[in-house]
Amino acid sequence: MSPQLGALLHRSLRVYQVWGANTEVGKTVFSTILCKLTSGYKPDEKTAFLKPVSTGPAEEADGRSQVSQQNTPSDEEVLCKIHGFASRLASTHPGWLFVETAGGVHSPGPSGTTQADLYRPLRLPAILIGDAKLGGISSTISAFESLKIRGYDVELVLLFEDKTYQNHSYLTPYFQQKHSIPVQTVPLPPPRLSPSNDVSNMQTYYTTALSLPSLSAIPSRLSSLHQARIARLQSMPETASKTIWYPFTQHQQLTPDKITVIESAKDSHFDTFQSGSPSKSLLRPMFDGSASWWTQGLGHGNPALSLAAAYAAGRYGHVMFAEAVHEPALALAEMLITGMGNKRLKRVFYSDNGSTGVEVGVKMALGAARARYGWAGEEKVGVIGLKGSYHGDTIGAMDCSEPGVFNEKVEWYEGKGAWLGSPGVRCEKGVWVVEGGGEFKTLGDVFDVEGREKRGEGRGYEKEIRGVLEKLVGEEGKKFGALILEPVVLGAGGMHLVDPLFQRTLVKVVRQSPELFGRKHQPNDELDWSGLPVVFDEVFTGIYRLGRFSAASFLGVDPDISVHAKLLTGGLLPLSVTLASESVFRSFLSDDKSDALLHGHSYTAHAVGCQVALESLKTMMKMEKSGEWGWAISCQQKSDDQTQHASSEQVAAIADSRVWSVWSHELVEWLSWQKGVEGVWALGTVLAIHMGSAGGVVGVGYKSTAAKGLQAALLKASEDDGSVHSRVLGNVLYLMAGQTTTEESVRRVERLVKQGLEDGT
Repeated sequence: MSPQLGALLHRSLRVYQVWGANTEVGKTVFSTILCKLTSGYKPDEKTAFLKPVSTGPAEEADGRSQVSQQNTPSDEEVLCKIHGFASRLASTHPGWLFVETAGGVHSPGPSGTTQADLYRPLRLPAILIGDAKLGGISSTISAFESLKIRGYDVELVLLFEDKTYQNHSYLTPYFQQKHSIPVQTVPLPPPRLSPSNDVSNMQTYYTTALSLPSLSAIPSRLSSLHQARIARLQSMPETASKTIWYPFTQHQQLTPDKITVIESAKDSHFDTFQSGSPSKSLLRPMFDGSASWWTQGLGHGNPALSLAAAYAAGRYGHVMFAEAVHEPALALAEMLITGMGNKRLKRVFYSDNGSTGVEVGVKMALGAARARYGWAGEEKVGVIGLKGSYHGDTIGAMDCSEPGVFNEKVEWYEGKGAWLGSPGVRCEKGVWVVEGGGEFKTLGDVFDVEGREKRGEGRGYEKEIRGVLEKLVGEEGKKFGALILEPVVLGAGGMHLVDPLFQRTLVKVVRQSPELFGRKHQPNDELDWSGLPVVFDEVFTGIYRLGRFSAASFLGVDPDISVHAKLLTGGLLPLSVTLASESVFRSFLSDDKSDALLHGHSYTAHAVGCQVALESLKTMMKMEKSGEWGWAISCQQKSDDQTQHASSEQVAAIADSRVWSVWSHELVEWLSWQKGVEGVWALGTVLAIHMGSAGGVVGVGYKSTAAKGLQAALLKASEDDGSVHSRVLGNVLYLMAGQTTTEESVRRVERLVKQGLEDGT
């Protein structure tokens, strides 16, 4: 297994990547000029050249500088060789390295990955060689835009002066005026005649080119940009500590050295700045262990999502949405309704984040309940929820949660509702334990809610829930207008995995008891809401975070309203949707405009977000259908005898219903036995480790410091496996992979987790 590689940035070695707008544009000629210019820049420095991959016949390759291709290397092998070559240079002497690409920007590398995507992890500043030939203006600008959309910094454009086509006359002001990128030109090299004449002619050509005053300033400019980049990265923590007000952060305890500088990101990793030895890059790979607050799914800097965003930005920008429609919003709404597999959900309302999406859902539910039960406008109506729930930071969403650390010091907070306790599920000493409800061999057994229900395991829950609701309504006189749940997992409340049978039973009791909340009502049809509108907050748990399109499928009950965000756009930009049933929607129909759902945002259904969400959902649905998570499912279910004699169709059906995780069964088992670990669970891409109080640390809850030791251990870099940037929720350290995170990356993190606990954190 190759070591985890970060981007390349050395203090003493200036590394630049030379790109061509096309093949045969003079990359090697310009690389030679750059090498000659920089070799004399400072007397103690040396210049090196590397061409990792060549196109064309082997006999025409730039032999000694080329990465060996006797066997077709993987992308990782190519990057590893470049990384190693640069590191060796940096450890021996200061200077320069020019890495020349092959062909055009999108010419494929050995594995078939285009070079623009292949080399992106190295994060090297770019020098673009423009095309001086016919059609070269278009190819040069296209190459630049392809690099730009992938996050490359193009710092210089070079091209030949072709007096026939005069491309440089157009491209020079284009880049300098529109993009502040300097353009330098040189005369065309002499035509090829014979090998002996070519050598002599090119020597004369290089001598002439190097004497041009316009080229002599290139080394100084590139060196200044390199130094400025490092200086900015070094100064960012101090500047940020004086400028930024961070979310969920006690600034009294935040010093600049605790601020992580993220220079760039790729796939499941950040590239973070650190001071280091001359031979090591200043950028360290760090696994994004919180999936960037639960949003990341398809990898940082995903080119397909970037292209989707650029397409919509170029076609629409942002357009008004009230009483209007555009294709990305309509297509996304149709895809969501189909993908949810919930016959109740027929309408899609767009907003900008999960918290406001929840507020929309609660407005819908309360409005529908008030319309049905005829409550007066001044009557106080609350929600039914679960203790430890969290639905967002806006005031209305906060009011849907019980008093707690997130809202107790907010002046306008007024918890509106009642919250029931819920039994948790954890693996403890190799056994899956439902709090107060027995032990299970596997997590899949816990999620067999229909089987457990048939065995009568839900009767105790039903009696308990009905008793609580009757007391709240009958004895305390409370009115409720909605049931709101985070299905399966209470996220910010402490990664509390709830017994799915409890939540299933709660929904059923509410729907079977309309007389508790208003009056007996005969539903118009099987899709009409009954009792109270049921709102599922799937902002965290939905869109494949737990392994399925909708977390509602784990419970076997369908909500009347469902809220989604975070993974909706694959981790690129904010967008939220609130889906509702037709019966809820009809509650707002009236001749009076004030009876409408009067809610909206300036950027409602922004086309860029909708287009990215479309691309994101298409990708994840395709991944599911093609079995790209098969490695995780098979590892989790290798002992499952259901598949031993099943047909391929039956195997596919079984896979759809499985409870699986990218985190290995072996890790969960191992963690459950460790000293200081109270319990652990893994589902989909989420791993939650519940730490116990020990050594004088504060125990359970958001204010606990019990997980800080493990968090600090994960942050320390391993030579081969990198490090992990993680977040804790009190005594719970959770880790989250993306939907495209590789098995190799997950196993690296698992090793670091084990190491952190074995070291006694």
